[in-house]
Amino acid sequence: MSTLLQQIKNRLDHLSEAEKSVGRYIAQYPELVPSMTSKDLSIKANVSEASVVRFCKSIGAANFKTFKLELAKELTVSREDLTDFSSLQKADAPYDLFCKVTQLNKQAIESILLSLDRKNFEKAVTRLKTADRIIFYGVGGSSIAAMDGSYKFSRLGYQSTMISDFHQVAATTPFLTSSSVFVAVSMSGKTKDVLQLAQLTKNKGASVIAITNADHSPLFKVSDIQLCTPPVEQDFRIGSIASTMTQLNIIGALYLSVFHLSSERLVNQYKEAREAIIRFRR
Repeated sequence: MSTLLQQIKNRLDHLSEAEKSVGRYIAQYPELVPSMTSKDLSIKANVSEASVVRFCKSIGAANFKTFKLELAKELTVSREDLTDFSSLQKADAPYDLFCKVTQLNKQAIESILLSLDRKNFEKAVTRLKTADRIIFYGVGGSSIAAMDGSYKFSRLGYQSTMISDFHQVAATTPFLTSSSVFVAVSMSGKTKDVLQLAQLTKNKGASVIAITNADHSPLFKVSDIQLCTPPVEQDFRIGSIASTMTQLNIIGALYLSVFHLSSERLVNQYKEAREAIIRFRR
């Protein structure tokens, strides 16, 4: 039993009837709550939204968003981590490790449903759809997701780039507008290059969308829209495996969402480009 859920059960007798209804629902269906809005939860618990807010404060959370982040963290913290150095001490055969990595990635992707806020995701989709320019940026393992994002959105006709050189990206920031978007990808949210570029783009009035962990992430605080990845790996690890999968999953969902909202003209252009690629295949 997680600390937060145990705390809720222990305090039920001290809550109002409406707050008890909220607590009982959360205790019964904890995995559903992180993807809900306060209105969703109020409907499920058959109480007012104000009762949901009061419940969060009664158990020590500043607001519903903070409560969801803490709950999501507790629901994912017990997942097995194969990417720290302790895994090297286990005598697993290669195929056994393949099975474990597959299961780890599956759990990591499923955990995004706990960490990602629906309203923020919808805001990100709306912002990207109307962007005049999109810059994706990430360092190390996060650069893989940033590169994938740049590639996908360029296929939709956007001026989309992923430049790995910090100084080159910084040199482009004076040309950004309020319609531009900087997508910062960082598991820890502490990478200096990412943080500095995020601040530079904000100074120009561009929007900053962060794909990052919500736990102690400076990037989370700097950004305008936060797309939170679950804490599936330790900061000191062999390599980015599960975290990269969560980042790629979010990028793919953003891409498909924007594509779904695109005009018929863009769909036809996409088909035309696809046909050209097929013709020139070797």
